[in-house]
Amino acid sequence: MKAAVRFAVTAFVCAGSVAGAQGPATPSGVPAANFPAVGVAAPDFSATATDSTGKAIPVSLASMRGKVVVLAFYPLDRSSGCTAELTKFRDEYTTLFGDGVIVLPTSVDSVASHASWAKESHFPFAMIADTKSEVATKYGSQGAGRPMFKRTVFVIGKDGKVAYADTRFNALAQDGYDKLTAAIKSAKGN
Repeated sequence: MKAAVRFAVTAFVCAGSVAGAQGPATPSGVPAANFPAVGVAAPDFSATATDSTGKAIPVSLASMRGKVVVLAFYPLDRSSGCTAELTKFRDEYTTLFGDGVIVLPTSVDSVASHASWAKESHFPFAMIADTKSEVATKYGSQGAGRPMFKRTVFVIGKDGKVAYADTRFNALAQDGYDKLTAAIKSAKGN
């Protein structure tokens, strides 16, 4: 993967806060049995991402070891909540993520859909096209009985372990972004 390509792995999905059945409670205090627990190895994945250039970019969690990754699952390109979320990521990129973080918003949309949206919106990150829901399923972010993903966010530390998970990320509330920023800072060792 080219060093010039900026990634921040952010997995946002339309409903949920994180932890595992054996792991700690979610930020809302509700256990989340299908999500990887904080402190465990993040499920590895290989996928295709794209940015505003429209070029398909292979990504894998294993290749990002040593970096902080934000994996943000979200329901659909251009929907109101998802637009608010990814626009905030863009507009406050430096404040939210900073240097050395790979941000990867992820949805079921195609590479072409991501590329056109990223170009229109000038997103400074690549987006994963998880059209078969393989990555979302590994992270418990696949919507039950529906094709869209739940809005979830995972911070994966340099050691490859889940450092933070919010399985009910609220894209319209500042509190969620504040918690995410604090989790990223902690994962970076700042």
